[in-house]
Amino acid sequence: MFGCLVAGRLVQTAAQQVAEDKFVFDLPDYENINHVVVFMLGTIPFPEGMGGSVYFSYPDSSGMPVWQLLGFVTNGKPSAIFKISGLKSGEGSQHPFGAMNIVRTPSVAQIGISVELLDSLAQQTPVGNAAVSSVDSFTQFTQKMLDNFYNFASSFAVSQAQMTPSPSEMFIPANVVLKWYENFQRRLAQNPLFWKT
Repeated sequence: MFGCLVAGRLVQTAAQQVAEDKFVFDLPDYENINHVVVFMLGTIPFPEGMGGSVYFSYPDSSGMPVWQLLGFVTNGKPSAIFKISGLKSGEGSQHPFGAMNIVRTPSVAQIGISVELLDSLAQQTPVGNAAVSSVDSFTQFTQKMLDNFYNFASSFAVSQAQMTPSPSEMFIPANVVLKWYENFQRRLAQNPLFWKT
């Protein structure tokens, strides 16, 4: 019903069913994982009005599991990417896996999926720093790259009086770079994916 993917590792599709409506995936060497993708396999949809809460669990200093809500998957949103690298510290949240006797190893974290009513999912609040990756991080990267390029290119600016004639070199007026920079920023603000067309 579910799959779990970590970059550089094989896809996991054999979730351990720990209750009729609860599934877990083991994540060995979790300290080196930044993002996790949880997805539905497409073979069995959720029953009408149901979805799955996605939790991350890691062992605390005493070896006890700490569960944190990451988000959810549904028939309408069958996959999600979660950042877990910043979650290895902090407090756990209320979760449906507490009474379960799930076999675990100290260096292994787990992804838990609990099948619940969509109304319940809508009322849950995931941990803040597990935000699903979005185009915002791409936009931020692009903005930083533009700023860096403009600052770098501008650092070589000289006035026409300071220029030494050199027939083998081409010069680009600083106002042309500034115009490109402003146009790119404007287009990025209108549509962060404009460069794909």
